[in-house]
Amino acid sequence: MSQVFDGEQDLFADLFGQPLAVTLLNAALKQGRLAPAYVFGGPEGVGRRLAVLRFLEGVLSEGQCNERQRRRLVERNHPDLLWVEPSYSHQGRLISRSEAEESGVSRRTPPQLRLDQIREVSRFLARQPLESARGLVVLEEPEAMAEAAANALLKTLEEPGHGLLILLSAAPERLLATIRSRCQLIRFTRLNAEGMQSVLELLPEDAELGGVSDALKHPELVQMAGGSPGALLFHLRQWSRLSPELMKRLNSLPSKPIEALGLARDLTEALDGEQQLWLINWLQQHLWSQQKDSYCLRRLERLRLQLLSFVQPRLAWEVAFLDLLGV
Repeated sequence: MSQVFDGEQDLFADLFGQPLAVTLLNAALKQGRLAPAYVFGGPEGVGRRLAVLRFLEGVLSEGQCNERQRRRLVERNHPDLLWVEPSYSHQGRLISRSEAEESGVSRRTPPQLRLDQIREVSRFLARQPLESARGLVVLEEPEAMAEAAANALLKTLEEPGHGLLILLSAAPERLLATIRSRCQLIRFTRLNAEGMQSVLELLPEDAELGGVSDALKHPELVQMAGGSPGALLFHLRQWSRLSPELMKRLNSLPSKPIEALGLARDLTEALDGEQQLWLINWLQQHLWSQQKDSYCLRRLERLRLQLLSFVQPRLAWEVAFLDLLGV
């Protein structure tokens, strides 16, 4: 049975720490004045995706909570919803991040929204909706689009028809100014320590991570998260995937060339490209907290660019560690 929406806060009751976003979205639903396109802008892991789900639930149910629509949106099986994730190009087809992880596809470069995906959005919005008054499209990480895809999206935004587009962007300032000007910005902000603790306490225990409420005991991961509960859990999950032996060796830089070469070999064998890029972020935070040495940060940033430029990973790590060792 569907629940009845009996107050402005009910629809977004499980969205914490974003009062401005909730106020704006509730006002749009209550007044029935929806923009053709929105940018939900803000850091990863602060509730943007949850806000999209609740907002679309309100769009489909005239501002009411609706258990059936909520379930369909979460499962992404509503016929009038197209949710587009950044993809990898693999053997002539596009696959999502989760599919790439499951199939072991190389992930040395980040996924991105591609021209074919934007063309699919245009085709989706051109057809008649089956159940709702409009087609609903969500685009994740549009700031990483190539130029051709961005130009195609701009054309779609210029003639959205009766569709509703929501761009989920962690860096809206990187979008084309012409794209931003055609979207209403809903800004999401980082949570303070109290808000972080409140959200973590509500999350279920994770067998992979242990008690998620213990996440705040990792100061470097907390610093990397920067007020984002979702980012903290992501960093904790990445950290938990490192072997205890590798964790121990990474706590301090190698002191001998042979140790540097061995560490480079072992971490490139144990970690895929995406995990190596994450490890650079952690090492920068870790070494800065230990040494306050800006050279370490710059050298690791150069390593990141090398990995993204398809330099042989083991060689790049070996040279980086030897440079940091002063050899």
